[in-house]
Amino acid sequence: MFIGEERRTQSTAAPTRSWVTLAVAAVVVTLVALQLAAHRGGFQGPLHSLLSDYLATPKSATVPWVGLGIALVGCTNRARLWALSVAAGLDVVFAAERVTRGGVLTFGNGPLIVLTGLCLVAWRRLAGAERTTAFRAIALGFLVIIATKVGDTWLRITATARPMILDEYALLADHALAQPSWLLGRLVAAGGPVLHAVLHWVYIELPAAALVVALYQLRNVTTEGWPRHYLVRTFLLLGLIGPVIYLLFPVVGPDFAFGTAGRGFQVGDYWPHALPPVDLTPRAVIFDDTTARNCMPSMHTAWALAVFIHSRGARPWLRIAGTVWLICTVAATLGFGYHYGVDLLAGATLCLTAETVLREPVRGGTWSRVGLVAFGATFLASILVCSRYLAPEIVRHPWAFGLLLIGTMAALGAAFYATFFPRSIGAVVAHGTLSVRSSLAAAALAGPATAPNEAP
Repeated sequence: MFIGEERRTQSTAAPTRSWVTLAVAAVVVTLVALQLAAHRGGFQGPLHSLLSDYLATPKSATVPWVGLGIALVGCTNRARLWALSVAAGLDVVFAAERVTRGGVLTFGNGPLIVLTGLCLVAWRRLAGAERTTAFRAIALGFLVIIATKVGDTWLRITATARPMILDEYALLADHALAQPSWLLGRLVAAGGPVLHAVLHWVYIELPAAALVVALYQLRNVTTEGWPRHYLVRTFLLLGLIGPVIYLLFPVVGPDFAFGTAGRGFQVGDYWPHALPPVDLTPRAVIFDDTTARNCMPSMHTAWALAVFIHSRGARPWLRIAGTVWLICTVAATLGFGYHYGVDLLAGATLCLTAETVLREPVRGGTWSRVGLVAFGATFLASILVCSRYLAPEIVRHPWAFGLLLIGTMAALGAAFYATFFPRSIGAVVAHGTLSVRSSLAAAALAGPATAPNEAP
């Protein structure tokens, strides 16, 4: 290596280390601030929840395994086998001890402990590019787990910060969409316990579906490097933006505001058997200080749509699974009374806009990234403004607003497709599995041809 090359390498490494230091500091500050807020509010904070996942009862049995799974993409096959074996063994030991003393049967301790151990192993035994790849994968795994802890705390904060809810406005706005929550609620109820159980499992195990797609995308990072874009990045960005909107438009959902889940705070017992009387003078109503105001936008819809998009360039079975998961998630969000139709439109819009920010248009794309982001952001803001301030007008002119909302959503989807999935895609030449240039649609439209970093 020449002296000039060595200096260039050192100069690029220094900013990278600086950004990593700043990112770690930001995560620590966020966790401490939210823990203090949770302590003041009298509920569990992210640090307390994280400590419980190590030594006590984990809050989720799936998320720690998702974090470990993502971290293992940066390890060798032998290390993966050892890590999974140790994590499973620890989980069995912790679960058995919990059940013995009368606790619940759940899992999640093992993968988090092993994930922490991987940090020490990578630091002590790896070097160079191998260590960099391992640390990046481990960091992503930890970020996924930490993001869920931050999200859980934030949901409690929304309940205390916004005591008044705007469900009456969302109810009126859904007249433009023919009240899909009431329709799906009756269909799910008529489907019986089997349909309910299937949809409930799909709804709560969305992280597992995301893990499968992420593992497919990142399966070759140890040999071919990291792709330009992958699902985990989208999930994290959505998790940063979506919860902020909760405070702008606090909504609890039909089953809580108009059904039996309201625990005395509901407007009435209507969902899903009867529509509430139309009241053209909606108002914000008081609700309890524990129910999260997490309906607008529907983050489950946003994340499920992201899983769907990122599965497009995968094997046929994964594309089918991504499609089924999206359909079942939409059915569950509406059929369980968790969301209104406008929530889902907002969630889908947020997902497409976030994907646009992270992606690069493929050759032949007809929309610029800036234009598409502006389109999506404007439409998202319009959904919020119309639902809040034009709800009575929506009831008076449901067909006009319905066609406007659905037509604009279709236009946004078509523009997104035209920008990133043009039909003129030829050979895939970019680096990375399901990366931007290989594109999700490239694999789907180019037939059986595989990208350079795609497994046979």
